[in-house]
Amino acid sequence: MSLISVISKTILRIAGWKTFDLAGEPSKSVICVAPHTSNWDFVIGKLFYLALNRKSFFLIKNEWFFFPFNILFKAMGGIPVDRKKRLSITHQVAEEFKRRDSFHVAVTPEGTRKPVESWKRGFYYIAVKANVPIVLAFIDYSKKECGFFKLFHPTGDTENDIKYIKSLYKDVTGYYPENFII
Repeated sequence: MSLISVISKTILRIAGWKTFDLAGEPSKSVICVAPHTSNWDFVIGKLFYLALNRKSFFLIKNEWFFFPFNILFKAMGGIPVDRKKRLSITHQVAEEFKRRDSFHVAVTPEGTRKPVESWKRGFYYIAVKANVPIVLAFIDYSKKECGFFKLFHPTGDTENDIKYIKSLYKDVTGYYPENFII
């Protein structure tokens, strides 16, 4: 166990958070993290993953990659995303999976901290294209719990898979509950 892992666990425990882990971790996965209603989600989520002594990457708007933040975000696992480029983000991230022996990328299906009626499906399409499982992760502020529901293997039936995935989050409360719509 690394020093960073111990420090992260200690910070979460002192703040009153309980964590729930999966038994084992696949070598590659898309981590679906919900709800995403506050910038605090990143802090809690990153502390949680560091407490597990694991390395994950995350997608972040290209606009945030300017000095000195670019150095910090890159060190933390940030992957800049240019939404204006013609090349599909799904394709770009799926290619990263091919290049690496171990790779985990966290994606927030809402795509924003504001309330949204329907989730973006990029996390799902990335997993399908890369042929990797989806780790269903949650951050529940009302219970002060964060962790994983389960490991999910997409069936290819997008509508039913998304409906099922969303159903797991029905009792989870975001930092701003009114911004999390199932």
